[in-house]
Amino acid sequence: MSSTAEEDAMSLPLLGTSATSSPPPDTSATSSPPRVSVPDATSIYASVADEAARVVSEISGLPESRGPLRRLCGDLIRRVRLLSPLLDEIRDGAGDGFPDLVDCLDSVHDALVCARDVLRSVSDGSKIHQAYRREAILSEFTRVNDQMEKVLSAFPYNELPMSEEVREQVELVHLQFRRAIGKIDSPDILLIHDLAVVWAQNDKQTDPTILKRISEKLQLKSLDDMKKESVALHELVISSGGDPDDRLEEMSSLLRKLKDFVVTENPVAEASTTSKSGSVKHRSPVIPDEFRCPISLELMQDPVIVSTGQTYERSCIQKWLDAGHKTCPKTQQNLTHTALTPNFILKSLISQWCESNGIEPPKPKPPSRDKKPGKHTSSSDCDWTGINSIMTRLENGTQEEQRSAAGELRLLAKRNANNRVCIAEAGAIPLLVKLLSSPDLRTQEHTVTALLNLSIYENNKAIIVESGAIPKIVQVLKTGSMEARENAAATLFSLSVVDQNKVAIGEAGAIPPLIDLLCQGSPRGKKDAATAIFNLCIFQGNKIRAVKAGIVTHLMEFLGDPTGGMIDEALAILAILASNQDGKIAVSQAEPVPYLVEVMKTGSPRNKENAAAILWSVCAGDMGLAQAMKEMGATEVLKELAENGSDRAKRKAGSLLELIQQLDVQIGEDEGSIVT
Repeated sequence: MSSTAEEDAMSLPLLGTSATSSPPPDTSATSSPPRVSVPDATSIYASVADEAARVVSEISGLPESRGPLRRLCGDLIRRVRLLSPLLDEIRDGAGDGFPDLVDCLDSVHDALVCARDVLRSVSDGSKIHQAYRREAILSEFTRVNDQMEKVLSAFPYNELPMSEEVREQVELVHLQFRRAIGKIDSPDILLIHDLAVVWAQNDKQTDPTILKRISEKLQLKSLDDMKKESVALHELVISSGGDPDDRLEEMSSLLRKLKDFVVTENPVAEASTTSKSGSVKHRSPVIPDEFRCPISLELMQDPVIVSTGQTYERSCIQKWLDAGHKTCPKTQQNLTHTALTPNFILKSLISQWCESNGIEPPKPKPPSRDKKPGKHTSSSDCDWTGINSIMTRLENGTQEEQRSAAGELRLLAKRNANNRVCIAEAGAIPLLVKLLSSPDLRTQEHTVTALLNLSIYENNKAIIVESGAIPKIVQVLKTGSMEARENAAATLFSLSVVDQNKVAIGEAGAIPPLIDLLCQGSPRGKKDAATAIFNLCIFQGNKIRAVKAGIVTHLMEFLGDPTGGMIDEALAILAILASNQDGKIAVSQAEPVPYLVEVMKTGSPRNKENAAAILWSVCAGDMGLAQAMKEMGATEVLKELAENGSDRAKRKAGSLLELIQQLDVQIGEDEGSIVT
């Protein structure tokens, strides 16, 4: 029982006490002492039912969840609300004559408290954190569903004298909780992929389409949403006593990118939010767009011109260049040089505008002094003495010293972007690549994980690849410890964001060991392997390699195991493989129709979409498979998908229905020719 549940239970009147537990009065005495009033069973039932009803009321009053778990929250809240009439009946005396009812009600109360705590954590918590911890939170919902089903199974509602309507309602709720047992809510594979891409491109401008998808799915669409999310993350850090799940930097980076995206999509949103607050006594003048920096959207203090002719605030564009970017942020054109030319005319116009509007002209920040000569600003705050000491041990130390040095670099590279720049500039990457061949498994783990963290910085990807890392990472993937193999798979995914690296990784033989990890790894390892395989198979040559390595058989096994938690990944990979001729043949030969039709009947919307796409690929050229699909009852579910599915699902379902119609016509013609 949670601490909250314990407090609630302790506040109840002596729940185990009943009228029969008191000793009989001493009738031998000539004068009886005053009788102590003991609550009867009915009042105890009512008291416990009151406590349970109070929890139901609290759950019903929770705000509607708008994050990635809104469906799960909505289902649980709806089911709990339906228990209110049962508790009302018991408070009205329906429990009379059932001595075990107190224990049953106590169990219901405890289960409701657990449900309330889970729902509160989702309602008040960080949506970004929930997206990253989806599997752990899903297990909490599963635990609550299981607990509710158990307490309702033990509850004698069929024996209590209550109205038939209430009894049927409780039976319905009980049935819904029973059906929820063992059902794992499908993870959103596209959201998982988008989050991985954003983190892999930490220091690179992320595709706005990806940020828009994440913003909509997490319901972080306004600056007000961003402020609430920032507060939720802050409270999460405080409550966890540090870095929750070692993902604080990752989550903070995503929040910054989403905020920048929202501001870019709606530049006046912040001004609107401020004006609504009522705290501003006068209306601030609207800053002309040409006076705003395209990066920060703030009034420029020291405007400078880059080689493409665009003007930016000096500190903003310098930070962009220091991060290794070689393109103009606004136009995405390549910069022919990185010299910054002061825009004195615009600076004068900004000063004049400030004076005419009664605003103090902005003063540029003094340039920061580099702590290490010859190094750019972004790396000036690094502890170069410490890094140089690590480098010495990494290059010339004993095996234990090298292991320790690799572990320290692993942690430093994880901490922030500046450290990733510094470590690369110090020349650590070639030394780390060399250490990948260490016979010490722990050293391998530290080394491959350090490279994974370093690869988050875009420029480091090229250095890692040019240092000959890919074949050695593949070797770790084959022979390393489970943790090393998992992080090797994640590193290959990070490197594969660059298209040309997809080719090199495939040619280095990464596909077969990734498939091994997909089949034999831990749950996390399977996910890492699936994500890497999916990304690598965007390149046609890797699709052929995956098919030849026998991946289709394993993916079909995942489809046949609904409790394995890999159906989403299997369908996503099968869908991309089926777009290739070799992949289509392999999938067709694996007898996929029964699995795919079942997914279309019972799966999540995205899984239905992928199943329809795979069916179209394999059935379009094989009327035998089309006939099998029809015989398994696919027609009705395809009609449903054609009406209510996503755009892609509607197209695929419509094409499959046309295929079934053609099949019916052909069968009719064949039967007619036989009669003739």
